[in-house]
Amino acid sequence: MAAPRLYKTEGIVLRRSDMGEADLLLTLYTPFYGKLRAVARGARRPNSKMAGHVDFLARSLFLLARGQNLDTVSQAECVEPFAALRDDLEAVGRALYMAEILDRFTPDGAENRPLYELLVETLRRLPAGGDMAVRFFEVQTLVFSGFRPDLHTCVECSDAVAPGHHLFSASGGGVLCPRCKDQEPVVRPLSLNALKVLRLLDRGGYAEASRLRVSADLAGEVEQALRQYIWYLLEREVKAISFMDRVRRGEPDPA
Repeated sequence: MAAPRLYKTEGIVLRRSDMGEADLLLTLYTPFYGKLRAVARGARRPNSKMAGHVDFLARSLFLLARGQNLDTVSQAECVEPFAALRDDLEAVGRALYMAEILDRFTPDGAENRPLYELLVETLRRLPAGGDMAVRFFEVQTLVFSGFRPDLHTCVECSDAVAPGHHLFSASGGGVLCPRCKDQEPVVRPLSLNALKVLRLLDRGGYAEASRLRVSADLAGEVEQALRQYIWYLLEREVKAISFMDRVRRGEPDPA
């Protein structure tokens, strides 16, 4: 039986770009259809009823019509605009970064409801959660995308990781013991406390992660290890990083 032409789904707008004179091309992330692209006809017109319901990073209910190449948004109703994060420029920068890595890690049409729920919950937490909410999102995105780093055994010799200073290998996908440090091309030092933070982000929930109180140096170490791993997997820099970093440093003209 052929799939119905019209279908309903909720979704988060990950990306939107101008198309034609008045249309918007949307990239949506949905709980049951994964990532999909659709055209919102006339959404850029001043009198469009759809305009306020297809905002970037808004959670909306969509009625979509299947098309040969692109689906079309027939109706849209915003149910959660995440207004609190829109009043916080740092939160906006973090949200931009999250949307970009989710877009990069996910293929079109691959259902991944846990990843969708992670995005929704993290957007709700961003204004209060700060950088640690982003670290939790990064690690859990890696988990749900099939790239969970090995944080308990050496990725080369498979020995259990003992307390001490070790190394994190982006190319190997996890921790290296000191004996295997020359076996992978992309390696960085990893302190014991940074390893503990990564393990908590990997196996714990957000409640545990939100209670973490770490020094600026330790937070930076964890951030750089994850950033290098994500960069290695994606084979390119995440564009939103520069915006997020400039806002965090309080530099002018972040647009």
